[in-house]
Amino acid sequence: MVTMTLSKIFLLAFSFFSLFFFTYTEGRVHAKSRSKHSDIVSHVSLPPAPAPASPSYYKDSPSPSPSPSPIQSIARVYNVLSFGAVGDGVTDDTQAFKMAWDTACLQNESTILLAPDDYSFMIEPTIFTGPCKTSLVFQIDGTIMPPDGPESWPSKMNKRQWLVFYRINGMSMQGGGVIDGRGEKWWNLPCKPHKGINGTTLPGPCDSPVAIRFFTSSNLTVQGLRVKNSPQFHFRFDNCQNVIVQMLSIKSPAQSPNTDGIHIENTYNVQIHNSVVSNGDDCVSIGAGCHNVDIKNITCGPSHGISIGSLGIRNSRACVSNITVTDSVIKYSDNGLRIKTWQGGYGSVSKITFHNIHMETVRNPIIIDQYYCQTRNCTNQTSAVYISDILYTNIKGTYDIRSPPLHLACSDSVPCTNLRLSEIELLPAHGQFMANPFCWNAYGAMQNLTIPPVSCLLDGIPQFLPQNNIDQCQNNLYQTRM
Repeated sequence: MVTMTLSKIFLLAFSFFSLFFFTYTEGRVHAKSRSKHSDIVSHVSLPPAPAPASPSYYKDSPSPSPSPSPIQSIARVYNVLSFGAVGDGVTDDTQAFKMAWDTACLQNESTILLAPDDYSFMIEPTIFTGPCKTSLVFQIDGTIMPPDGPESWPSKMNKRQWLVFYRINGMSMQGGGVIDGRGEKWWNLPCKPHKGINGTTLPGPCDSPVAIRFFTSSNLTVQGLRVKNSPQFHFRFDNCQNVIVQMLSIKSPAQSPNTDGIHIENTYNVQIHNSVVSNGDDCVSIGAGCHNVDIKNITCGPSHGISIGSLGIRNSRACVSNITVTDSVIKYSDNGLRIKTWQGGYGSVSKITFHNIHMETVRNPIIIDQYYCQTRNCTNQTSAVYISDILYTNIKGTYDIRSPPLHLACSDSVPCTNLRLSEIELLPAHGQFMANPFCWNAYGAMQNLTIPPVSCLLDGIPQFLPQNNIDQCQNNLYQTRM
C-alpha cells in the first residue's frame, strides 16, 4: 500500500516536471520561429542584464544595482516575423511592426511585441498609439533602425521624430538588442553648429529626428537596451508621468550635435538609474514642468553633463522642483552639474540636490548660468527664472583648467538664494594653479570648508525676492497633483 502511494506521488511529480519542462522549452524557441502567435509561457520579459559597470579608475564610483530577480510571466507573444517582417536591415518592416502593435494593443491580457534577435529591422517614422487594453512589453532583442539619413527619409514624413509612443499607459520597452539611430548623415548637415567656422552654422535644412519619443503617456519602463547614434535626442519624454529608465547604454560621438541621452519635459515622478551615457550633448536634460525626478548611478561622459534647462526661452515660464542627482560619475565633459536659463523667462527652480558626484577632468563642474545664449547677440532682460534651495554635497574630483571649478552666474535682477555647499573638493586636472570660483548675485553658504573656498557667495537674504514666480509654480504643481 505504501509502495503504491509512493509510486503515485512519483508519477504526479514526473508529470508536473515534464509539463513545466516542455512549456519552458516552447517559450524559449519563439524568437527563431515563424509560426503564428500563440499562448505560451514566455521568458522574453525577464529583466535584461545591467548596463556596463562604471569605470574602475575611481574606486568609489557607483556600479549598477543587481538585476531584479527573474519573474516568469504568462503573456501572448506577437513576433513581428509572423506579421511579415523580413529583418534584413534593408526591407521596410514598418507595416509589420504596426500590425503587430495594433493586434497586441487590442488584447485583454498582457502581451509582448517581439523583435527577435539575429535580425535587423528598418522602420520608417511611425506613431504607435494607445491606450492599449492592458499592459504591453515591447521586447527588442534584435536591432531596429530608421532610414539612413535625410536623403532616405520619406519626403512626406516629419523629420523631427522617428518612433513616437502616444497615449500609452503601462508599457515596458526592454531587451538585449540595439536601437541604432544612424545619425551620422544628419550630424553632417551644413546647419549643424560644428560645421561652420568657430561654431557658426551654415544655411540649409536643419530638422533632425528624436529617436524614441513618449508623449502623453504614463507608467512607462525603459530598460536594458543599447542605444546609439541618434540623429538628435536619443530618448524624449513629454507630458508623461511615472517613468522608470534603467540599465541603458547610450552612446554617440562627442562631436555629434544635440544628441542628448535622455530629455524630459513636463514630466514627473521619474527614476533614471544605473545607466551609462556618452554623447555630444547632455547625458540627462530636464526641461520645464518637471518635478519629482531621481537620477542615480549614472556614468556620464564624454558629454555636456547633467543639466536642468535650458529654461525660460522666449520669455516663457519654467517650473522645476524636487530633483535629486546622486551617486554618479561625470568625466571628460564640457559641464558637470548645470542649471541654465535664458534672460527674460520667469518661474522657479527649487529644491535641487546634487550629492556624491565624482568629476574627472570636467569643465565647469558646478555651474549656474542665467545668461544662457546660443548666439552672441542676446539682449539683456530683467525678468529671470528664480533659482533657490540648491544643495551641493560631496562633489569631488578634477576640473579642466580652462574654466573655474564653480561658476555661479545669477541674474542681475533676480538673485539665486540658499545655495549650500558641503564637502566640495575640486582640484585642477593638470598643474598646480587653482582657479578661483566665480559668483555673481549668488546668495548662500559653505556648510564646511570647501576646496577651493567659495568666498564669493553673498550672505543673508536679498531684499527683493520674486514671490510671484514662486506662487505661480506652486499653483502649477498643485494642479498637476489634482
